[in-house]
Amino acid sequence: MNPQAPKHESRIWEGAVLAGAALIALCSAHPYAGGWNDGSRLATAEALVDYHTWSIDASIFVRPSAVAPGAPIPYLPDEDNSMRYGTRDKLFINGLYYSDKSPLPSLWLAAVYAAFQFFTGWTARAHADVFSYVLTLATSGLAYIVAVWSIYRLGRPLRLPHPWPLLLAGSFALATIALPYVRHVNNHILLLGVVAPLMVEMAWVAHGAAVAWGRLLRLGLLAGLSYTIDIGTGPVLLGGAAIWLAFRVRRPAALVPFALAAAPWVLLHHGLNYAIGGTLGPANGVLAYLEWPGSPFNIHTMTGAWSHPSVSSFVLYTLDLLAGKQGFLTHNLALWVAIPACWRLCRRPSADRPELVLAAGWCVGVWLLYSVSSTNHSGVCCSVRWFVPLLAPGYYVLAVWLRDCPPLYRRDFCVLSAWGMALGASMWWVGPWTQHLVPGFWAILSAALASWLVSVYLRWRDQGIAAAEAAGRLAERRAA
Repeated sequence: MNPQAPKHESRIWEGAVLAGAALIALCSAHPYAGGWNDGSRLATAEALVDYHTWSIDASIFVRPSAVAPGAPIPYLPDEDNSMRYGTRDKLFINGLYYSDKSPLPSLWLAAVYAAFQFFTGWTARAHADVFSYVLTLATSGLAYIVAVWSIYRLGRPLRLPHPWPLLLAGSFALATIALPYVRHVNNHILLLGVVAPLMVEMAWVAHGAAVAWGRLLRLGLLAGLSYTIDIGTGPVLLGGAAIWLAFRVRRPAALVPFALAAAPWVLLHHGLNYAIGGTLGPANGVLAYLEWPGSPFNIHTMTGAWSHPSVSSFVLYTLDLLAGKQGFLTHNLALWVAIPACWRLCRRPSADRPELVLAAGWCVGVWLLYSVSSTNHSGVCCSVRWFVPLLAPGYYVLAVWLRDCPPLYRRDFCVLSAWGMALGASMWWVGPWTQHLVPGFWAILSAALASWLVSVYLRWRDQGIAAAEAAGRLAERRAA
């Protein structure tokens, strides 16, 4: 293996990764809402600051016609008529409309908007374009930067040889669905921005870093925040992190600071849910709140309940979420390597085995949870938006594999990442909210599969040649 880069060089590369991710975020954020999902989030931020209420009835993202003539519009004219009807990701509670998104991230959006309004005096109603751009940059853009930086930093505790941390971060930044989701406000990349640094903290614990209160508090803080961002994925992440910590540290007292850091966010989340919807669980799981005139949601289209007509349809849907035309693996090509890699790594003794098992458990748990409780492939979006946070554990597996695998196997990762960048550019162009396959999808997917098969063939050929040469040398020594 190559040695790690010298410390000063590592800092230079780390700065370059941060600068590159920041440039992508700055160039990616849109000055308008792309659809119902981000329109619902932006509506809550506007309502909290301008109208001091969680109700979004008066927001321009609910009533776009309220925008003054000549002022920037909150949506572009599009196929789902958002500019005509406003966001439909909303709940009807006691005669008022509310966002159907988890409430806690909206407090951060509102804080950013309040600061923006304080310094500029501008409102969302008069400057919808700047409002949308700034809030997208402060949420999805910031989360993207943190996630890319964290994937690069995985190389330090895992002792990944130079230049592979840089290549790993480049693949993550440019060859995955993280790239299109940086363009608009959404929960999914926010959660990715929390899970990625959580994986870095876990890697430090796995490789001998002191498990002091500060690290335990950071672990609890990140796990608690993950719970509040996405009520489907978050509990799986929090529960898995607690089980991992109990196994890894083997000291019950270590769970105390972890729980102290996580509990306030969990309690605040449920408190806000109860204040808004009168339920401790997610308000969008209450069918009565979805029954408003023109609602596109019902018991068959809502997420959170079994709606499969048969077991066979469930199995097909489950596989489709991974490998279908909207599948997670078919849009994140480098992760094709992660599945066999995780299986091989977990079968042998390793300091990273608990983290690898946790990564696999997180991914399988979230996959099965949404397979059981949905039928809509996560709606109108690029790939499966619910699985965006799973990029972090997936790339943790890839980091360990790149460190431990024979050099010839690294070519597979490079080939798939190269084609993934082509697909990533196409996904970035159309953004996260799309009803169609991204341009060139089937051509890129076919080329990636063909290239990977060639790479596997070349590896087998090279291994065969090397084995034959070694056998020849052994025979010569025996003859001598």
